[in-house]
Amino acid sequence: MDIGANFDGKSTFFRVWAPYNKEVFLVLYKDGERKVIKMELEDEERGYFSVEVDNAKPGDMYTYMIGGKEYPDPASRFQPEGVHGKSQIIGDFSWDDYNWKGIDFPIIYELHVGTFEGDFEGVKRKLDYLKELGVTAIELMPVHQFAGNRNWGYDGVLLYAVQNSYGGPQKLKELVNEAHKKGLGVILDVVYNHVGPEGNYLSVFGPYFSTRYKTPWGPIFNFDEAYSDEVRHYVVQNAVYWIKEYHVDGLRLDAVHSIFDNSPKHILEEIRDAVKEANPKALLIAESDLNDPRIILPKDKCGYCIDAQWSDDFHHSLHALLTGERDSYYADFGEITQLAKAIKDVFVYDGVYSKFRKKTHGRQVGNLPGNKFVVYAQNHDQVGNRKDGKRLISLVGEKALIAPFLYILSPYIPMIFMGEEYGETNPFLFFTDFTDPEIIKGLREGRKRELGEYYYDPQDYSTFEKSKLSWKLDERILSLYKELIRLRKELFNDFSRNVDVKIEGNACIIIRRKEKYLVIACFSKTHLDPKAKSIITTVGMPSSLPGEVSVGAGVYEEL
Repeated sequence: MDIGANFDGKSTFFRVWAPYNKEVFLVLYKDGERKVIKMELEDEERGYFSVEVDNAKPGDMYTYMIGGKEYPDPASRFQPEGVHGKSQIIGDFSWDDYNWKGIDFPIIYELHVGTFEGDFEGVKRKLDYLKELGVTAIELMPVHQFAGNRNWGYDGVLLYAVQNSYGGPQKLKELVNEAHKKGLGVILDVVYNHVGPEGNYLSVFGPYFSTRYKTPWGPIFNFDEAYSDEVRHYVVQNAVYWIKEYHVDGLRLDAVHSIFDNSPKHILEEIRDAVKEANPKALLIAESDLNDPRIILPKDKCGYCIDAQWSDDFHHSLHALLTGERDSYYADFGEITQLAKAIKDVFVYDGVYSKFRKKTHGRQVGNLPGNKFVVYAQNHDQVGNRKDGKRLISLVGEKALIAPFLYILSPYIPMIFMGEEYGETNPFLFFTDFTDPEIIKGLREGRKRELGEYYYDPQDYSTFEKSKLSWKLDERILSLYKELIRLRKELFNDFSRNVDVKIEGNACIIIRRKEKYLVIACFSKTHLDPKAKSIITTVGMPSSLPGEVSVGAGVYEEL
């Protein structure tokens, strides 16, 4: 990497982009002493400052001094004292994951490190459990440095630094290394659309942020204005950094609909090209609410060539049908025909009018294969952004068990949200640990206006505690998930969208897979005529058909 503090075994080369400044000083904290060293301006036009320091080694702390004040390195690898503290030089890691070949068949498990098991070491202790469950990759919610000890991670401010309260760089590398040795991939959630509010010192160094575009979450990166070449380099190199230095197998790109770039080559395409050069097998998965296949289309069709994107329409169709909720964006959903369309065609809103948006939304995906889309019944957003943070099983009880039949056995990449697989009932709430009084005040007032009687103070430690997994396993539910994952691997182990989807009596969806297998999801009682025997069902579904079916789901083999 050509920015940050890079140790070569004897000396450390420090390099920072700071075009707003005529002078930048390195402040090195070493062996109990504080040493101030003037950095050289490499190129007046580009604005990089650098210096090489003999005997500066891993473990030594440093800052950059500008205008008499000290700041952490924008490309810091580690902030042991938090976002306002000194940066630390880190050394090499001894990898022994050389037998790992990458994720061949993604079945993803999304988790938040803090509420899953506390820190990277805790996640590592659960790898055997995850392997036995049958998933093939874990997806970590963002782990780059944020303010305080607890946060969802989307308020991070230092892209290269690994969260100190989770264990820092060493423990993350140990987790990835051990996951690979057990045959599990690791996908990292990264945020390139905005930066959090506390500890964000990037503007002291240079024009990192756009003057044209805004997000409701924080300042947005400058990808297409003056000086944007170096901002793009900062972000693109970060994507490569996780792939090369941390051996992660893929990146989930947060909210790409809030990444604005009018450059001839979009930043998403540039990230994709750099990541694939570093590791051709690395997965890039985008979150987007645009229902726009351009994100995943090949370059010869004017696409950005990202590997896959989330499909919220699948979730919304399923959730609205199961819960009966019609508030907010669920106003656009609730018909069984919409869920059938999501299973068959991916997007429900693919160029049709949306009542919620008050405009035509989306575009058809054509013949793109199923592995271009990730589907789920729950995720951190859809649970955590609810007023009550309730999970699906707490909302609808046993009906929630219909969901995994539909998304795990769909033609798409399935993603399980932590705890769902054993019937976790603890909520997943929004929590923070800011120290800035003004940020805390604004956050609390905003949440009170938004949530009213459902208000949980995100700063209160109890909000975080309530969100932790209980690990009270419902073995019946856990066994169901294990069996569905096994069936996905053994019977439905491709991503062909060539499936027949039929609605029966406005009550059931029947999906025919591999000519003779039926995945049936029933939302009310009805009679089914196919002649078939069950492979696995929820309670209330018959062992053979034809016959009367109740609310539930099952996999059947036609006779």
